[in-house]
Amino acid sequence: MSIKNYQQSIERLVTIMDELRIKCPWDRKQTIESLRSLTIEETFELADAITDGNYALIKEELGDLLLHIVFFAKLGAEQGQFELHDVIEGICDKLVHRHPHIYGDVVVNSEEEVKRNWEQLKLKEGKTSVLQGVPRSLPATIKALRLQEKAKQVGFEWDHREQVWDKVQEEMAELKEAESLKEGESRQQRVEEEFGDLIFSLINHARFLGIDPENALERTNKKFSRRFILLEAEAARMGRSLSDMTLAEMDAIWNQIKHKTDN
Repeated sequence: MSIKNYQQSIERLVTIMDELRIKCPWDRKQTIESLRSLTIEETFELADAITDGNYALIKEELGDLLLHIVFFAKLGAEQGQFELHDVIEGICDKLVHRHPHIYGDVVVNSEEEVKRNWEQLKLKEGKTSVLQGVPRSLPATIKALRLQEKAKQVGFEWDHREQVWDKVQEEMAELKEAESLKEGESRQQRVEEEFGDLIFSLINHARFLGIDPENALERTNKKFSRRFILLEAEAARMGRSLSDMTLAEMDAIWNQIKHKTDN
């Protein structure tokens, strides 16, 4: 696709947005604040499409997100803060500045060196911590992964995968120890803290295995949902209700479903 075609498509979208902002009661009512939750929802819908590997839906959801970018830029322009042009120029300038190995004379030999340079440049831009760029509102699993990746860029990293697994086992032992305490508010707080430490360590281990823990967990969520729905269907076929079945009965059907869906 030529640059001219890209320009025509963007101009068409901007023109439609301008018209909707004037003529549509819903679009006229929106603010930066009201769009926030909708944008988050659209982002998760894109994430679902990516997890499913559905390229037709990925294309559609990317369009929805692009609409939100144009919408936010329109609202920014109305407030005299920024325009779409400023948004695009801003990211272009940032990309050029943070890729001195492409647009300057810096030499890098690996992806890790690129990431390290990126973090160092951000610190020079005024950030006081390498962790500062991790959004507070990220889901906890993704946030843990990003924190670990950021810390790695300044050398705060395990040397070997075996060390990470040892840490997982250490955290498991500490969780069991916390569970053995007497019942009470302090026990509950300790158990929650140790459980969080264990999850953080498992996410770290996933990173060393080259696994995205968020994707792995979401695939497990979907697998569980599929199997549970089949369990409900099988119980209904037998004229039974899950609430009336014993765990042993449900487990027997579950294992049959698991065997069928695994092969």
